[in-house]
Amino acid sequence: MAEPRILPSADLDDDVRIGDGSSIWHLAQVRSGARIGEDCIIGRGAYIGAGVEMGDACKVQNYALLYEPARLGKGVFIGPAAVLTNDRHPRAINEDGSPKTAEDWEPVGVSIGDGASIGARSVCVAPVSIGRWALVAAGSVVTKDVPNYALVAGVPAKRIGWVGEAGLPLIPTADPSLFECPTTGTRYRLTAPDALEKDTR
Repeated sequence: MAEPRILPSADLDDDVRIGDGSSIWHLAQVRSGARIGEDCIIGRGAYIGAGVEMGDACKVQNYALLYEPARLGKGVFIGPAAVLTNDRHPRAINEDGSPKTAEDWEPVGVSIGDGASIGARSVCVAPVSIGRWALVAAGSVVTKDVPNYALVAGVPAKRIGWVGEAGLPLIPTADPSLFECPTTGTRYRLTAPDALEKDTR
């Protein structure tokens, strides 16, 4: 496995852990305690907050902002300029006018399951959980948890369909509880009104 590739202009704190085969591009900043898996790509100008954890084979595109304590599974895609927030009630100052410090608020995170994709310029407002293989359309604002395999879009984001592991919207079949990938033929079944899983029958 190749050693991590870190461009000279990238800004990494001393106690960051970068997995083999990963690349950190120009002007990216990775803060203290962050853990980045193997074969990840961190794009130009991206920000990875303190203690953020990323699984293997994740891709964070240019100028995306991942604030702590975000947690990413394996194979997660974060589009250009997407933001994972961490403050329920953001303020620069307290009621008495004094500047807020780390002791004045408690960070909350965004959790993203394996294989999920967050589109360009989307905002995930913490605390939220994005399910496995879900797809958040570009420009969306996510304020509620997203189920596995859900395709969500809009402001605020709402489910508009289902998406398979190949990344394409699923098409309905004659069985209203069954959906199919148009390219691979893989089938997925509703297990509840808002829950989809691979069909194992």
